[in-house]
Amino acid sequence: MVFYLPENLETATMLDELTPRQIVVELDKYVVGQKDAKRAVAIALRNRMRRQKLSAELAEEILPKNIIMIGPTGVGKTESARRLARLANSPFIKVEASRFTEVGYVGRDVESMVRDLVEISIDMVREEKIEEVSEKAETNAEERLLDLLLPPPAPPRPEKAQPDDGYRTAMEQFKRTREKLRAQLREGKLDDRQVEIETREKNFPAFEIISSQGIEEMDINLKDMIPGLFGQRTKKRRMPVSEAMEYLIQEEENRLIDMDQVTRTAVERTEQSGIIFLDEIDKIAGRERGAGPDVSREGVQRDILPIVEGTTVNTRDGMIRTDSILFVAAGAFHVSKPSDPIPELQGRFPIRVELQSLNVDDFVRILKEPKSALVKQYVALLETEGIKLSFTEDALDEIAGFAAKVNDQTENIGARRLHTIMEKLLDEISFEGPDLKKKTARIDGAYVKKQLDEIVKDQDLSRYIL
Repeated sequence: MVFYLPENLETATMLDELTPRQIVVELDKYVVGQKDAKRAVAIALRNRMRRQKLSAELAEEILPKNIIMIGPTGVGKTESARRLARLANSPFIKVEASRFTEVGYVGRDVESMVRDLVEISIDMVREEKIEEVSEKAETNAEERLLDLLLPPPAPPRPEKAQPDDGYRTAMEQFKRTREKLRAQLREGKLDDRQVEIETREKNFPAFEIISSQGIEEMDINLKDMIPGLFGQRTKKRRMPVSEAMEYLIQEEENRLIDMDQVTRTAVERTEQSGIIFLDEIDKIAGRERGAGPDVSREGVQRDILPIVEGTTVNTRDGMIRTDSILFVAAGAFHVSKPSDPIPELQGRFPIRVELQSLNVDDFVRILKEPKSALVKQYVALLETEGIKLSFTEDALDEIAGFAAKVNDQTENIGARRLHTIMEKLLDEISFEGPDLKKKTARIDGAYVKKQLDEIVKDQDLSRYIL
């Protein structure tokens, strides 16, 4: 049984040594609070590592313990699962359950999420392989570009047994000139020079076909279906050296990568370490109550059931078994209840975690603690134009207070409210930034009140602006 954790040996070893407690510490760098949810996903990841160490026969019998997260929007459900996938270097896809329809209705069928996960996995593996061959690809592209800029001298005629002195002199001069051009190319002095290269025409466009799974977009390459009918068509194009270098590097990368091996690795990685995040599961949780636009909700649940339970999905890259894919479902369950889905589906999500609504203290932590905290993002954005932006502690307290107040007065959208508050707060600085003579901006509590107080007091206005 092969598990594809990070390719880098040091990273793989570190991940293998991470205890659930240490995994939670890693997640704390990006998600504030929600200890129960972090514990659940940390245990799920650790169990995958434990399963890796078992015999193939026993590992086959141990299936992932799928998780259902219950909590309002904007409290960290998606981010917890997404960061876990990045930590484990696992293929991850987030899909909205409400997008799917029962077989026979117009819309996307549930198997499409597995097909999309495979494509994401292929992209991940391909990027890793490109990183491995990037140095060689760049060297090859450089040699090809130098051949275009300075074609080598013609070889001596075959009747001459030994090359004459003139040819030797020409070759020595050619080598010296080529090295000078190489130095100029690396320094960027030739970027604007025009060269003519042969480019391959792009593949034929995708077609929509009607299959037994429904109407799905499938990339059908006519060259693969009818090999030999269409030759490899090329055309000559003139472009700057900088652009030609990028094109040649991509061409060399594609030539050096074995896509068959990439696909095989990606398929196995999908089966053994894929994570599917099923959002808005509560939107399809209602039971049938007669005809109407929601008549297929229970049908969608029954279609999702075999995917979660473990089945084989046919994709254009091969057959994918879903037995070992981890499913994390999430929903606010404002209207429906966690007990509303059909019993068979409930049984496939044995771990239930309730996430708490965020309070003022949580908002303050979100603003400044995570690695990619909102305050750090805005400071970095404005720093690109030479503006030194700073926030005082009382400003952060005021922003958090306003966010919590608007969430209470209107719809509770969790941490996403901070984005709307920050955009409104920094609207003037962001607009006037490039023209400001004074390139320092200090945001304190008084400034926050001045910008937001009137809007927050007017509930009707805050519904539309914040």
